[in-house]
This record gives sequence, C-alpha cells and structure tokens, in this order.
Amino acid sequence: MEISSFPFDDLSQYYPTPYPEIAANSPVDSSPLKKQRSESESVDFFLNNTDTGTIKDILASVLIFGDEDDQNHSHSHSGMEMSAEAEVAVVATAAQPKRGLKRSRNVGQSSTPAPAPVVNRRMWVKDRSKDWWDKCSHPDYPDEEFKKSFRMSKATFNMLCDELDPLINKKDTMLRAAIPVRHRVAVCIWRLATGEPLREVSKRFGLGISTCHKLVLEVCTAIRNTLMARFLQWPDDTKLDAIKEEFKSKTGIPNVGGAIYTTHIPVIAPKANIGVYFNKRHTERNQKTSYTVTLQGMVDPSGIFTDVCIGWPGSFSDEHVLEKSALFKRASRGLMKDMWMVGNSSYPLMDWVLVPYSHQNLTWAQHAFNEKVGEIQKVAKDSFYRLKKRWGCLQKRTEVKLQELPIVLGACCVLHNICEMRKDEIVGDPGNSFELFDDEVLPENVAKSLTAVQARDQIAHHLLHHGFGGNTFL
Repeated sequence: MEISSFPFDDLSQYYPTPYPEIAANSPVDSSPLKKQRSESESVDFFLNNTDTGTIKDILASVLIFGDEDDQNHSHSHSGMEMSAEAEVAVVATAAQPKRGLKRSRNVGQSSTPAPAPVVNRRMWVKDRSKDWWDKCSHPDYPDEEFKKSFRMSKATFNMLCDELDPLINKKDTMLRAAIPVRHRVAVCIWRLATGEPLREVSKRFGLGISTCHKLVLEVCTAIRNTLMARFLQWPDDTKLDAIKEEFKSKTGIPNVGGAIYTTHIPVIAPKANIGVYFNKRHTERNQKTSYTVTLQGMVDPSGIFTDVCIGWPGSFSDEHVLEKSALFKRASRGLMKDMWMVGNSSYPLMDWVLVPYSHQNLTWAQHAFNEKVGEIQKVAKDSFYRLKKRWGCLQKRTEVKLQELPIVLGACCVLHNICEMRKDEIVGDPGNSFELFDDEVLPENVAKSLTAVQARDQIAHHLLHHGFGGNTFL
C-alpha cells in the first residue's frame, strides 16, 4: 500500500517567505594558536624536557596503585548481575596513585617498579524497576485491565508480537541481555496509546529514555513496512463490489466505494517553515497558537482504512490535501470510474467525489440526499474518533520529529485496522474523553464537474421517491 506523504525537504513552493541560507563553505577561524598538538609532538615534547629519574618515578607510582583496594573492588562487584533493561557503562579502573603514597622527590632515587597488575573492568548498572511491566505481562493479569492500558486485547498483542518477532528480535551480547520482543512492543504500544512523555515511559518500563524513543520508532517502522501491505490496502474488485453493495443497502446510494475524511494532528511548532503548519481555525477555537499536520483517510462500511494520506501541513485545506494524495493520482489515471468517494462539504463535487448540497433553501429531494450522505460521512468520522481515542498520542502535541511523524501515524492507522478487524472494542476510560473537531471550509469551487452535478440530482430524486430519505423533514 503506497502512502502519499508530505515532502519535508522543500517547502518553497508552499510558503512564499524566503529563508536565508548559510553558505556551505563559510570562512572558519583557523588560528594556529588554537590548533592542538598532535599526539606524537606531545610525547616528544615531554621526553625532551623531562629527566630520566622523574620519568622512572612517575612510572613507579603509576604501577603501584593499591592492590588491596583493587582486590576489594573485584570481590564487591563480582556478584553483580547485568540487567537487560539497565543502561550499562563500562568503567575501567584508572591507573592512579593512592593519596597516601609517598613519592621520592630525589631525582637520583627511584623505587623498583612492581609487576603490572591485570586491569579489571567493572560494569556499572543503574537499577531500574520494571515491576509494573512484570505485573502486566503476567499470564494471570486480567484481560480487561490489559485492554484498558494498551487499547487492545492480550490475544491481539500476542499476535502482533509474533508478527514482529523476526524483525525486531535482538541477540544477547557480552555486555547485556537483549530486551525481549514483548517488552519492545509494549513500550511502543503504551506510548502510542497514552501519549505519555518518554520520561514517564522510561520509569514505567525500567528502560532508559533514549532506549524508549528508539524502541518506539523501531517498532513503528516494522509495523508500517511489513504489516501495512496486509492490513491497510486498497480493496480488490471482489471486495470493492461488497463495499458498494453494503453502502447501497444502508443508504440507497449506489456505487459508493468509501467515505473520506481529514483530521488534524497537533505538533510542536517546527523550527523551519513554521507558517505552513499554523492552523488558524484551531488557534481561534482553542485561543492558543496551534500547529498541525493533516491525516486524510478513506474507510469502508466497517470503519477500516483502505487509503491514507499523511503529513501535509495544517494550513492546507481538505481540497488541497486531496489533490496531493495518491487517491487523486489514482483518479487521474482513470482508476476511479463508476465509483463514488463520499466526503463532507469541504471537498468539491467531482466525477468521483460525492458531497452534500451546501447552498441555502434546499428542496426535499436535496434534504433527503444530504441525510443519507451524512450517514456515510458518520462512518468515516466515527472511525477517526476511534482512531484518536484508541491512540491518545494523536490528541496531544507530539514530540516526534516531522520527518519521523509519517512512520508513527502510519503505524497508528495499521494498528487501528488490526483492532477493528479483530473486534477489539475500546474500554471506557473517563480520563480519555475528547471531542473530534475538524472545521469544514467550503472550497472555492464547490462543483468541478457538470456531469457530477447532474448525477447528484438524479440520486437525490431517486432517494426521495423510493423512500430512502427525507423522513426527518416530513
């Protein structure tokens, strides 16, 4: 499944304000006084300016550095176990003289150097508690509690771990044991489900902050690159016929291949090209400066995504995002004939996009049509609501870099489809309540095809005279 996403490298065509560029070959101060001596020059300088007796004294004090302390350290650390979840630092015993060691200040006298002891390497392990994860991963942990935490059942989580095992499984090394696959997947799912800061995720799972960040991207990449082709794909002809028939049986509108909708994902203000990500409508509603990226998706009657377009700036209208999507390119090649994609009033009416009437003083037939189009649109909007409710990271300003954001959003869409296919309902959480806000802005040209205008009028007439709509206005 090909995902159309925003080209982050070049925004000049979308944002007219020029940005100054720093020349690649800018002059750099390279004064010879600031240059460091090479290693060989430093050694030669030391040997030429130090007498032999002083050198012998230094070597003697370096070699005799307290055997008793070294042995005590070896015994005290010999029983230390390396934790698979701990950050490990290798600390070599430094060859430094003891404070109480008396050195001979007479250049002519020198102590006999002792045999060089074996340098022991000690492992420093930061103790991190993983009691919470051990409790959740226990076989006796209730499935309802697990679903409330990870937004999916234990069976779905186990299936996901089995699918990703060949891709993210790591081998143990001499320094540490590898983090288990279930632990890796759990870190990613928890982060997506709650949007919890990485510092809190680190404490909860007993891992380092940088390790948690790395695991989230690693698992999301594996999900997008491998599972998307199976769980988020354009329907074949047989499946497409079934989708059309199901929509027709519910609404009476023929040849509906899916419902399309666009939502906005809040992001932290980017450092470059900030203007194109500024969302004026969200800023006015929230009374707080908002920056967003868009997520456009098409769903079937079950609310399962069949196409997504990720990452275009929040200042783009729904019509503009549609024109940049792979779905629009598919239609341009003539692959959307005899099919309608049903959208809201923020999309223009085209030969393959069916939208409601947006003018004033509607007829009964037009009211009947808008009523049934609204039912189809509700399928898409409800699906996006479940997507954001299940994966709480989509409700908050994400810490993910813009270049990595399509990977995370793509993984969320795939996981949404997996949960929907496996009938994993979202367990009610009072702290996870929100309302889906996405303003509809009428396009400049509400109708781009005269043929589509005539086809819509015929559908509206058919719905009214065959009892499929208009009852709410009688």
